[in-house]
Amino acid sequence: MYDVVIIGAGVVGAMTARTLSKYNLKICIVDKENDVAMGATKANSAIVHAGFDAESGTLKARLNVKGSEMMENTAKELGVKYRRNGSLVIVFDDEDRKTIETLYARGIQNGVKGLKIIEKDELEGIEPSVSKAAICALYAPTGAIICPYELTVAAVGNAIDNGAELKLNFEVKRITKTENGFVVCSDGGSVESRFVVNAAGIYSDSVAAMVGDNSFTVTPRRGEYILLDKECGGLVSHTIFRTPTKAGKGILVSPTVDGNLLTGPTSQNIDNKDDKSTTSEGFAQIMREAAEDVKGIAFSKTITSFCGLRAVGSTGDFIINSPLEGFINAAGIESPGLSASPAIAEYIEELLLKQGMKCDMKSDFNPYRKPAHYFRDASLEEKNEIIKKDKSFGRIICRCETVTEGEILEAVRTNPKPRDLDGVKRRTRAQMGRCQGGFCSPYIIDILHKELNIPYEEITKSGGKSYVITGKTKGDE
Repeated sequence: MYDVVIIGAGVVGAMTARTLSKYNLKICIVDKENDVAMGATKANSAIVHAGFDAESGTLKARLNVKGSEMMENTAKELGVKYRRNGSLVIVFDDEDRKTIETLYARGIQNGVKGLKIIEKDELEGIEPSVSKAAICALYAPTGAIICPYELTVAAVGNAIDNGAELKLNFEVKRITKTENGFVVCSDGGSVESRFVVNAAGIYSDSVAAMVGDNSFTVTPRRGEYILLDKECGGLVSHTIFRTPTKAGKGILVSPTVDGNLLTGPTSQNIDNKDDKSTTSEGFAQIMREAAEDVKGIAFSKTITSFCGLRAVGSTGDFIINSPLEGFINAAGIESPGLSASPAIAEYIEELLLKQGMKCDMKSDFNPYRKPAHYFRDASLEEKNEIIKKDKSFGRIICRCETVTEGEILEAVRTNPKPRDLDGVKRRTRAQMGRCQGGFCSPYIIDILHKELNIPYEEITKSGGKSYVITGKTKGDE
């Protein structure tokens, strides 16, 4: 029997598992996908929000500001890239100015540090590519960027290294209350636990309903993005927002921690929780609005596009509560869920401790995780030294991103181990360049086959039935 089962291996589930792994607890993370970070966590804006947007007094506002303050140290402990680049909400007319004055006042009330309104001259001085039509901006120096799936992989890996377990391809179908806790069941098996944390993203309302909690619903909100080549990554240094509306924060333009340029998202509530399709209408909106805000965006340098579904809760706030003893909801975690995730994890920890969770601290808990090698970032001297120690780092597998065989082997041998092509991509950036895996995929397939003993025909792009190889063309050699 487990002490805690966490349903969902997105950023909230991952951070919760990591936070709880400092205790002498038997912890299990379950997820219906073939890898961690497969929901909204792998398809969002990669922004650590400063905390001026959420309504004052809400759980969302409090945990956003606290989580943002925690994130730099969290990233450092987990060996994850993080950059405090600051954010700008740009204004085009007097009506928008009133909106950002409201946001400024709200941010001050929420406890956001360094927030100020800057006028046109200062705006153009710090961000020359912003549209000349902008008259001022709300500047938040504490805004930052991070890689959300890298953070999640590292958090889950750190939790596993500290004793937690991970069960993938485990889709929760029913939950039964018992005298001692809960039995969480999938078609392929079950786990029993004293406590359950529901961090199932857009499916969290369905999971809550399994224990009789129908107090909220979750609506998926489609958000489409366009990612541009690293050649465009230096166009802006800050994260650029337009003045928000009731529909959301609008289309942003932002650098990524890996040097690309990201634009999006659109915002459309939909019914189908499996619909992650991209649309020509969405792309047109992104390109039109992004070009209005920032001049010189070369959409001809687009290398990929994607869509994520945000979990919009019916309450307007994060839904973090306990509808019955031993069961904790972490639902409706839309933006700024990534930013708030370290603080959300601590909040869940507090709720569990109040309900009697054991709090014996481990004497050997290790909050640190060794950073992944990034061969491309090393100096020539450093590269030579790395290759001397391990020749596999001298073989380039992904030419676009300069990812070596050594880096891929390291990823495949490190918890949580990737079992498909996209899992390797999220851990190493192999397949993320201009060719999108056209050159390197066969080599990665071969590594997965040899290292994890997966038959070639069973290797997938992204779990499920996304098989890459259908059969042999030349005998058994």
